[in-house]
Amino acid sequence: MYRANLVSLYGGTYAVINKSGDGLSGVCPAYSEAEPHAQSPENVEDMAKKEGAIEVEGRIVEPLPNAMFRVELDNGHKVLAHISGKMRQHYIRILPEDRVVVELSPYDLTRGRIVYRYK
Repeated sequence: MYRANLVSLYGGTYAVINKSGDGLSGVCPAYSEAEPHAQSPENVEDMAKKEGAIEVEGRIVEPLPNAMFRVELDNGHKVLAHISGKMRQHYIRILPEDRVVVELSPYDLTRGRIVYRYK
């Protein structure tokens, strides 16, 4: 290697090997211990909900291509909604007349994301 120090990454720490190769000159953490991790239990719940999303209940009126659905909300409005990623990942099947929870974006109240299907 042409660099003065060779850095090898492993398991959350990195070791700095000096030029002569006779051993480690120091082991340091790969990231700051002062910062909480993004995947800590406190932050996982915040990541699950979209910020500013409006959750409403509705009923599937008709299935559309590409995993899209026309949903009639309890207040009578009809919105276009797609299935959330976790529901696709777990193969949650949605059929006409199913009761669902839809997250609406505050920017476009005619489109939403289906986040839950009632049993």
